Amino acid sequence: MAQEHFDQLLQFFKVLGNESRLKILGLLAQEERSVSELAVILGVKEPTISHHLAMMKEMGLVTVQAVGNERIYSLVSSFLDNMSKDIFSQNNLATLVEKDDNLDAWERKVLKAFVHGELIQEIPTKLKKKQVILKWLAEKFEEGVEYSETEISQRLKQHHPDYAALRRYLVENGYMQRENGIYWRV
Repeated sequence: MAQEHFDQLLQFFKVLGNESRLKILGLLAQEERSVSELAVILGVKEPTISHHLAMMKEMGLVTVQAVGNERIYSLVSSFLDNMSKDIFSQNNLATLVEKDDNLDAWERKVLKAFVHGELIQEIPTKLKKKQVILKWLAEKFEEGVEYSETEISQRLKQHHPDYAALRRYLVENGYMQRENGIYWRV
């Protein structure tokens, strides 16, 4: 995620990490309102409402227009749409934390617990741990190379006696594909 988006996301949560501002957002999502209306509805003093609205306006979440002596605030719904599309996408959120040694450390710990040398001592029952083992196994096969079922079985037998289960797990979990008795790494 670009630093600019990261900062925008952080600011978004800082601004909306307040009960009154969330309520103001909800009220403005219903209809445009003045500071005095918001103050009466929320039971908060006008200067406090103005302070909250100034923060929301600075972020681009609300707009203001002068109508006579009053200032009328409205929600900028396109702001929320853009946040949802640009920043709250799963791919962007996934980049908030870069893959680092801490994640690799967990995988190494799982491998250490279940694999000794090249032998799998036990096939984990928990899916996440099993996937670490399957990923490790899949890396034993070259990409772009097709293997017969016999070849796959022979190679997997070197790692665990239940090679048929491992073969099935590799396919079921998307590490390998199978067609007409031919296997290949995905």
